Amino acid sequence: MSPSTQIGPEFGAFDFTHDRRTHEVFRGGTGPAVLVLHEIPGLHPGVVDFARRLIAAGYTVYLPSLFGRPAAPATGREMARTMVRVCVSREFTLLADRTSPVVGWLRALAATAFRECGGPGVGVVGMCFTGGFALATALEPSVLAAVMSQPAMPAPIGERGRAALGLDAQDLATITARANDNLRVLGLRFTNDRGCPPERFATLRTTLGGAFEGIEIDSSPGNAAGIEPSAHSVLTISLVDEPGHPTRVARDRVLAFLAERLRG
Repeated sequence: MSPSTQIGPEFGAFDFTHDRRTHEVFRGGTGPAVLVLHEIPGLHPGVVDFARRLIAAGYTVYLPSLFGRPAAPATGREMARTMVRVCVSREFTLLADRTSPVVGWLRALAATAFRECGGPGVGVVGMCFTGGFALATALEPSVLAAVMSQPAMPAPIGERGRAALGLDAQDLATITARANDNLRVLGLRFTNDRGCPPERFATLRTTLGGAFEGIEIDSSPGNAAGIEPSAHSVLTISLVDEPGHPTRVARDRVLAFLAERLRG
C-alpha cells in the first residue's frame, strides 16, 4: 500500500526538491493553499484529520512529510524514534537565534503552492516542533496567515530559550516588517504547557504587536473544561471535537482566521 493511500484517497503525493533537499508532499482539495506542517512523530492520523477539515472548508492542503513515517500513529515509540533522527538532522537548527535550514525549502513550497492555487496568498499551520516554522515560512511574501500551534522549538531551556522564536536577527527583522504590512499570526497554547511557555507568546506580542493574536487555553489543575494539565497538541491529540469545548473553539478560530486572510 502506498503512503498516499494510507493517508487517504483524497491526497496525491509528489516529491518536491529545492536547494538539494527533497521531501514527499501530499496534496488534496481545491481553493487557496494552506501548508500544514506536522508535529512529532510525523503525519499521524490527527494531523491528517485536521488537513481533511481544511479540505472540507475549501482549501488546497499541502502536507509535507518532513520526518517520521506517513500515517504512523502518534505512539511513544514512534515519537522516540523520530526525535532521535530529528536531533541529528542538519535540516533542523535547535538554537534560539538561528533559522532552521529547512525553512528555505518550506518557503519554496509556499511560493509553488501560491503559483498553483492563486488567490490572495497562502496560509501555513505549524505544530509543536514545526510551530515556529509557520512564522519563519512567512519570510515568503505570499504567506499572509501563519498559525503557530504550541510552538515548542527552540527548546524552552533557560530564560532566553523560553522566550526565543528560533529566527536569526535579519529574518526576525523581515518578519517584523511584514507584520507591519500584510502578515497576520495566530498562536495557540495550553496555559500549563511547559513545552510552549508563556514567555514565547510574550515575545510574539512584543515583536508583532497587533499582528499577533494569542489563544491560551486554561489547562491548570482543576480547570472547568477538565483538560489534562499535560495537554499539548491543541489541534490534534488534545482536541475534543465537541461544540463549546475550548479546543474546538480554538480550532474554529483557526478556520475563521484562515478564511479572513485567504478569502477576504
